[in-house]
Amino acid sequence: MMNNDFNQESRELVVGLDAGGTRTRAVLAAAADGLVLGEGAAGPGNALTVPLPRLTDHLAEALAKAVPESARGHVAAVAGGFAGATGAAEDDPGRLNALTALTAALRRLGITTGSIGISSDIEAAFASAPGAPADGLALVAGTGAVAMRITGRRCTATVDGDGWLLGDDGSGFWIGREAVRAALRMADGRGGPTVLAGAVGRALELPGEVLPGAGSGGSEWPRAAREAYRMHLLPVVMADPPTRLARFAPLVAEAARDKDPVARKILDQAVDQLAATVAALDARPGERVVATGGLLGPDGPLTAALTARLRTLGLTLDWVADGCRGAVALARLESGRHL
Repeated sequence: MMNNDFNQESRELVVGLDAGGTRTRAVLAAAADGLVLGEGAAGPGNALTVPLPRLTDHLAEALAKAVPESARGHVAAVAGGFAGATGAAEDDPGRLNALTALTAALRRLGITTGSIGISSDIEAAFASAPGAPADGLALVAGTGAVAMRITGRRCTATVDGDGWLLGDDGSGFWIGREAVRAALRMADGRGGPTVLAGAVGRALELPGEVLPGAGSGGSEWPRAAREAYRMHLLPVVMADPPTRLARFAPLVAEAARDKDPVARKILDQAVDQLAATVAALDARPGERVVATGGLLGPDGPLTAALTARLRTLGLTLDWVADGCRGAVALARLESGRHL
């Protein structure tokens, strides 16, 4: 829905897009001051994994919701932050896919603009911090985990983001996997008691007869019961895509709040991993770390501990919800505005 402050006769407009792995968001804003005038959302926007026709459809749907027909002739610039793309290399495959799909979506809607900017979703998220910074460090800790050094609004170095098989250390996936590993180790005798065994089993809707009692760490289970638990748990976990393990991360946070030692150790190790990821960018005291992702939000399970850890390195942590504000800032720059 359009903001009532919109006046098509007097306002030059820009559009910012945050195209991530689960949804695409479009924001219409005034070029002069960034005032948000309209918003729209649609399906996934990863420029490497979403087929081009579907990516075009998702972009067109989000844009159509954000930009009414009466405003489409007043869009001076469009900037999109895309998962799977980067603005640092002109020939990056994700960037080329994003540009192709976005150009087609704009043409479909009759939005003519001479300026289209493509960046990664992380570059856009970094620009979402107060003041739309151009240089510093970005950290994403959600289902996956990656850190980047941003120089002149472009990524110049990357640490991790290597996916569930090879990396994403300290991510929601990593935490969820450690929860299941802890449950299995408790059951086979290699690990200590933990309420995560019951929590994971209930989340997977395992039969009640193979679950420990509520609040129990499972240490009182006889061997036969623990073996039955393992036999039921493994097939259910293996039937899902690996990244679905991230759904167990909130269970670890809850168990840690209840002072389960195994869960607390998992979260401590996740903080260690993320701090090491940031430090590997040759972080310098006084630099800004702009973070996004569910693990590091205002109520995120790692926020307080990681903020304290980074403080010992002389770094400050700023959290942003997503890349929409940054994409609008980048679009305003594309239109020739000074921020």
